[in-house]
Parts: sequence; structure tokens; C-alpha cells
Amino acid sequence: MKADKNIVCFEVARHANKIQIKAAVEKMFGVKVEEVTTATVHGKKRRVGKSIGHKPDWKKAYVKIKEGEKKIEFFEGM
Repeated sequence: MKADKNIVCFEVARHANKIQIKAAVEKMFGVKVEEVTTATVHGKKRRVGKSIGHKPDWKKAYVKIKEGEKKIEFFEGM
């Protein structure tokens, strides 16, 4: 399971590369990143009546946190 391996998934900008994602996560959450894997998710086709369109493509990043680092808590202050 990804939680056991210290892997967190984020939705990121489509033009962001792995180096930029790693720097942003390290700066925002104060942790050391071991590895970043990205995947582009293609938008689904949608139909409203006769019109056919599609949702936009988006990118997600799987970020692996180094061993011994604290876990990223999204809802700490709630």
C-alpha cells in the first residue's frame, strides 16, 4: 500500500516537471523527497445532448518521502 511506503499523491500543474515538484514539496512541507513519479491523466469525454466535449487532461505526482522524515499531514490545524 502506498501509505506504508511513505508515498503521497498530489495533483500538480501540467507543465511542472519532477525537479520543480520535488522543490515545491520540500519547501511547503519541510520534508526530504526521495523520488517523484508523474502521470498524465487524460480527460474523459462528456456528452450533453448532441454536443460532445471532454474534460481537460491533468497531471498527478507520486512523491516518495525519505525514511525517517515526518509524515505529511494535510489537516493538522483542523
